[in-house]
Amino acid sequence: MESDPRRNSALLKLDLYCRGARVDDSCHVEDAGGRPILRTRAGLGSGLEAILPGGEWTNIPVAEPFAAESPYLVRHENGKFLLSLDQQDICEIQLSPRPGWYEAMTSTGKKMSRVGTLQGTYLGIYPGKVCEYWTRDVKDNCKFCSVGLNLGHDDADEKNVEEVIEVVRRARLESGITYVDFNTGHYEGETYLDLLEPYIVAIKEQTGLLVGVQTPPHADLKRYDALKKMGVNRVSFCFEIFDQERFVDVCPGKHTQYGLDRYLQAIEYCASLGSGDIASFEPWVTNGEIIVGLEPAESSIAAIDWITEKGAVPTVCVFRPLISTDYADVAPPATEEVAPVFARLWEKCMEHRLPIGVAPNINVSLVMLPEECEALSDRSGSYKMHRLKLAGMRKVFAAGFLRKLKHKERSYPEYALKVDA
Repeated sequence: MESDPRRNSALLKLDLYCRGARVDDSCHVEDAGGRPILRTRAGLGSGLEAILPGGEWTNIPVAEPFAAESPYLVRHENGKFLLSLDQQDICEIQLSPRPGWYEAMTSTGKKMSRVGTLQGTYLGIYPGKVCEYWTRDVKDNCKFCSVGLNLGHDDADEKNVEEVIEVVRRARLESGITYVDFNTGHYEGETYLDLLEPYIVAIKEQTGLLVGVQTPPHADLKRYDALKKMGVNRVSFCFEIFDQERFVDVCPGKHTQYGLDRYLQAIEYCASLGSGDIASFEPWVTNGEIIVGLEPAESSIAAIDWITEKGAVPTVCVFRPLISTDYADVAPPATEEVAPVFARLWEKCMEHRLPIGVAPNINVSLVMLPEECEALSDRSGSYKMHRLKLAGMRKVFAAGFLRKLKHKERSYPEYALKVDA
């Protein structure tokens, strides 16, 4: 693997997660058409949304104290945003474009960006109230998370189905989204799937877009059969930490309410439901989400091995010490410590022939996608047969899925979008 981030854009993306960047006074991001720097409801990201030279979309930490010590600097000069490392310019970066619909209002008078926001190129929506780990008499929220700090600041606390559909349609029309992701926290009575189902049904019926959900694991695993039947394409379970003792310490609410084993059982069950109806462009993907930097790298690698063996795809985040969280003063991991974790992510997805990177126009800014991690592996270029299969799947899926969306949009001509399929 190329070990210099100046010549390896995947390593550059990872290094920026771990070290952040300073932003020069010459940078007026929103004036230049970039996206505002928000403390997102996802609880993991807070930085500068940008696109690196290799085409990787990223969210660069710039607001946290550790970023002030970074060797990276972003500056604006002659109409360009330049990234320097150790006082030497290494590349030009593009700001992730801020969509015009961010400032538009829903029919109920809410700013659309308070209903949903782009995270990379997909639409992320947190439709309900704040996770109840934050509202108990004795808070037991995950210690890295900022969700409870953001409610009412970056995001509206509740959104009805009509508001969400308005934003989804507008984002499809103007930003070309193909995927909508719903995220909830813990609610007493495990009502999170009940909350999400009306949104899912409406979006699938009216737009045909891909839809994913990220919630705690429901006690009734048959609820996931029902989600698959109604058209959900992705379920994600964020257990964060694979080491049992660290899980208890980092995620006290999740430990008390569910326990690590229940998360793992849900991942195994959902992965066993198969790959979905690919012929109808309705895939079914199961993700297990972990955070690197809060447990030994060996434990994160063990998590990747377990998830992929079950037929699920790992989602791997880099720990970021967000301001005012319980872990605000914990240092982010060193790049060289976590790079092997991301190399293993790509290798294991390829080894188990998992369908990574198939759906069109899904670029994620808050994490390294498995397909982005190939350049971190010493085995880059291996798995030729699966690489060829994935290339064919991407081509066929993109053409067929976009034709399907175009057909669906004819039912809603006011939101029609010309798509080259």
